[in-house]
Amino acid sequence: MQSTPRFPEADLEALERARLLRVRAGTEHRYTGVWVVVVEGRVLVRSWNDEPTGWYRAFREEPHGSISFGTREVPVVARHVRSERLRHAASLAYAEKYVTKASGKWVRGFAEPGREKNTLELVPAP
Repeated sequence: MQSTPRFPEADLEALERARLLRVRAGTEHRYTGVWVVVVEGRVLVRSWNDEPTGWYRAFREEPHGSISFGTREVPVVARHVRSERLRHAASLAYAEKYVTKASGKWVRGFAEPGREKNTLELVPAP
């Protein structure tokens, strides 16, 4: 059984510090800034909505893409997170990371069950 690719520790630390992560599904879409959390060494992103032309839907239809943070651009594969435990842990991680008053509305919204289901894990492309 092949193990899931993981980001190097230095990348995980940079992603934990990042306020925004730039994501791009495929090669035709533009980069979009999204909130990112790292839970149990896994890089997780969540969409506020599931718009037909949005980045989340694009990744669901074509899981290959790339992320950009700092000076790095990394090819990734997006995987839908099925684990309720991991999705809930991501909600808690968002609440711990994004603590400004202005972030409160978004953090609470991200914790709603419908939005928790819009969670993707990003892994380095093989």
